[in-house]
Amino acid sequence: MLVAGVDEVGRGPLAGAVVAAAVILDDNHPIEGLTDSKRLTPKRREVLSAEIKQSALSWAIGRAEVEEIDEINILQASLLAMERAVLALSIPPDHVKVDGNRCPNLDLSMEAIVKGDLTEAAISAASIIAKVARDNEMMAMDKLYPEYGFASHKGYPTKQHQLALKTHGVLPIHRRSFAPVKRVLQGDKHA
Repeated sequence: MLVAGVDEVGRGPLAGAVVAAAVILDDNHPIEGLTDSKRLTPKRREVLSAEIKQSALSWAIGRAEVEEIDEINILQASLLAMERAVLALSIPPDHVKVDGNRCPNLDLSMEAIVKGDLTEAAISAASIIAKVARDNEMMAMDKLYPEYGFASHKGYPTKQHQLALKTHGVLPIHRRSFAPVKRVLQGDKHA
């Protein structure tokens, strides 16, 4: 039975897309050290991401852009990104294991597993690929908008990021429906 693991990264940031990955691991090529991407160093994630992509039977990335997040909300956008990742797999899975407590809208056998990125290798693999992909996008945004500090905070609502928002304004990559961005757009001096 082909099982795909699915996870998303980027629900909390104020900027950038939400990125999901789906991975079908090859049981004949086990990968050592798979766990929740947040428990790994950036360098270790990069190494594992490359190994996963090389040895998995199939892997794919799905995303929901800032405009979609603002239009349908972050939860629905996360589910949409996961759906897109699964549909982009080159091999259709027999079963899908999703990190969290909700499954995307797919006509497939699925189960949601809370903290699945810690217990299911395929979900861990998906979390690593998604995190590396999204972090790399934010590093690219840092080159375009160096005054915002995306390389360090990856779009999350740190003090540095919120100060940059107030000082330099809202960028096209900012999620306008998120409260800190909305306050800046509305000209709230206490944002």
